[in-house]
Amino acid sequence: MTKHAMPGEVGNADARLRARASRVVPGGMWGHLNAARLPEGYPQFFASAEGCRIRDVDGREYIDFMCSWGPVLLGHRHPEVQAAAEAQAALGDCLNGPGEVMVNLAEDFVAMVPHADWAMFQKNGGDATTCCVTIARSGTGRRKVLVARGSYHGALPWCSPSVAGVTSEDRAHLVHFDYNDVASLNAAVDAAGKDLAAILVTAFRHDMGRDLELPTKEFASAARSACDAAGAALILDEVRTGLRLDVSGSWDSLGVRPDLCAWSKAIANGYALAAVTGNDRYREAATKVFVTGSFWCGTVAMAAARATLRIARDTDVPGHLRAMGLRLREGLASLANENGIAIRQSGPPQMPLMLFDGDADVAMGRAFCSAALRHGAFFHPQHNMFLSAAHREADIDAALEAASHGFKAVRALGAR
Repeated sequence: MTKHAMPGEVGNADARLRARASRVVPGGMWGHLNAARLPEGYPQFFASAEGCRIRDVDGREYIDFMCSWGPVLLGHRHPEVQAAAEAQAALGDCLNGPGEVMVNLAEDFVAMVPHADWAMFQKNGGDATTCCVTIARSGTGRRKVLVARGSYHGALPWCSPSVAGVTSEDRAHLVHFDYNDVASLNAAVDAAGKDLAAILVTAFRHDMGRDLELPTKEFASAARSACDAAGAALILDEVRTGLRLDVSGSWDSLGVRPDLCAWSKAIANGYALAAVTGNDRYREAATKVFVTGSFWCGTVAMAAARATLRIARDTDVPGHLRAMGLRLREGLASLANENGIAIRQSGPPQMPLMLFDGDADVAMGRAFCSAALRHGAFFHPQHNMFLSAAHREADIDAALEAASHGFKAVRALGAR
């Protein structure tokens, strides 16, 4: 029988692990996976997962709407991906160089992505965005990189949202603009002048804690035109969005293709892998930069990625995610209306966000999530969430039942 957390309660096994971790890990946990950043009652440690369900170390099960913060596209432990990974693992993973699977995977990317003439691989999204910036600077001989204010491109000194341990020199050649604001973008281009190396932009605006914003065709076209006029690289950060919105590339529907693209998260369905794809203009530049890592050519993740790309392409995974996301969105809107609570839903249905009106301190969002968690749904109050191909109508409906308790908690909060 499925067990769920009680109000404000962390399970015994989880509490013991937190206590042990506090003695040997700074702060007990670091970064975005730190449960201290989450609402009351959220577990820190997990034991297993399958499909769209995840279980914590106390045996409690949740319908997962974070999908490991994006990497799980097809569902946890997808059988075809697991079989591909395990077959490759039996032959070896971290070798003295890449296996044949690297060439196969690069060919897969080039065949699938219209802008791509080549591909190279890394491990994390920050690796990929950094590689893109480095290649753009190599190819143009320039320094300035335009980024949107508030956009997240990784946790490295040049782009981290934290300034702890970061120097001004780390970001000396970043120029900022406002996402979807063509005038702001053009002003930033002018400020960079003849030193413009690249415009780096996320596939849509997914800053945490604010309404998500899909790109306008005017904005995407302006970014492409500015790069063409200046001889600079248009870099699309697909780390969160890759394979979820469109397997060909998230801006393909806008008629805009990048010169370089950063991929990670979902491309290997939970196995650690990132990729950079690029066009022939930047092929030579990519051969000149020195970017590398001892684990970057691990064959197991690449085998998992080949299976993931094939399934995503052949079964219209983005279409399924959209259908399930719309079912979730419509259900949340109906529940909010029944409870007389004003919410805002934004972003693509595959990567939804729900915020409460008048919730500057996120008290309502946190109360909603804690109550929903107690009834078996793992939501997030501020970060965009993620759907997987393992979510089915019954899962969405069960999550909406959990959400109904979340809305009751918000209503009770307002009555105090």
